[in-house]
Amino acid sequence: MRVLSGIQPSGILHIGNYFGAIKQMVKYQESEELFAFIANYHALTSLKDAKALKENTLQTAITYLSMGIDPDKSIFWVQSDVKEVLELYWILSSYTPMGLLERAHSYKDKVAKGIHPYHGLFSYPVLMAADILLYDTDIVPVGKDQIQHVEMTRDIAIKFNNDHGEIFKLPKFQVDDSVAVVPGIDGAKMSKSYGNTIEIFLDEKALTKRVKKIVTDSTPLEEPKDYEKCNVFALAKLFLDKEGVEELKERYKKGGEGYGHFKMYLRDIMKEYFAPYREKREYYLNHIKEVEEILNEGAKKAKKVASKKMETVREAVGIYSSDKGYKNA
Repeated sequence: MRVLSGIQPSGILHIGNYFGAIKQMVKYQESEELFAFIANYHALTSLKDAKALKENTLQTAITYLSMGIDPDKSIFWVQSDVKEVLELYWILSSYTPMGLLERAHSYKDKVAKGIHPYHGLFSYPVLMAADILLYDTDIVPVGKDQIQHVEMTRDIAIKFNNDHGEIFKLPKFQVDDSVAVVPGIDGAKMSKSYGNTIEIFLDEKALTKRVKKIVTDSTPLEEPKDYEKCNVFALAKLFLDKEGVEELKERYKKGGEGYGHFKMYLRDIMKEYFAPYREKREYYLNHIKEVEEILNEGAKKAKKVASKKMETVREAVGIYSSDKGYKNA
C-alpha cells in the first residue's frame, strides 16, 4: 500500500504539523510504502520571501529527519526536485472544471482570513492532485479540512480516466480522528497562515511566552473548569496517555487551579515529550551535507516513478516527445 504525504515549508514546523502529519508518517513507514515530500511549490501561495523559503525547506527536512523519518524506509524528497509534477499539474488543469475549484472550502476560508486570492491559491487542489496521482498513491493521510481536496483529486482523475482509460489510480483519504484538527492558541486550527502556532523546538523562554498566549475563558481560579471547551486541555491531551488525560480532567473538575497553572503544565509536558528529538536535530544541524544527500537520493527515487507515469500520461493526451517522434501517431 503506497501512502503519500507532504508538508509545506512556509514557516517553522509546529505541533499541529507533528500530530497532524509527521507522527503518522513515521508510523506508516514501518508498515507501508511511504512517499513523503516537502511541498515547497505549495508554500509559494503564502510565502514570497525567497531566502525564508530556502531556509524553511532545509529546516523542514531537518525536523522530519529528527522526528523519525527514515530515508531507508521511505522515499523523502523536495517537491521541486521532481519537475514532472508541474507538467502533470498543467495537464490536469485542462481536465478540471472551474466549478469544482470554486467549491473549495479551503480557498474560501483562507481568502476570508485575508490571504490574497492569487491563482496559485485557487488552483492549489490541482497541484495537490498532481502530487497524488503522479505516484499512483493509494492512501493520503489528511486532516478533516483536507478531505475535500482528496475528493477533488478523485474527481479530476475520474474525468481524465473517462477520456483516456484507467491511467490514474483513485486515492482514498485517511483521517486520524484523534488528531484530525490540532487547535492553535486561538482555538482555530493551528496553521502558519493564521499565526496561531506553537513551534516544536522553541527554547524554554519562547515556549513559555507562546503558551501563555493560549486563549481561555474568565473562570475564577477556585471554580471547576470545563475541560471540553478549553484550548489548553485540547493541546495537553495530545501529549498524554489515557491515564494522564483522566488525571488532568480531574484537576479541571476539582477547581483550585487557574488556567496559568494548566498552561505551565502544558509547557512542561511539551518539553519532556520533544526532548529526545532535540539531540538528533543538533546532529543534522551540524551535518547539512548529509541532509542534502538524503534529499537528493530521495528525489532520484521519486523521479524514477514520476518519469514512468508521465510517459503514459503524455502518450494518452498526445504530447510530442522528440526522442519518440511521431511513430505512434
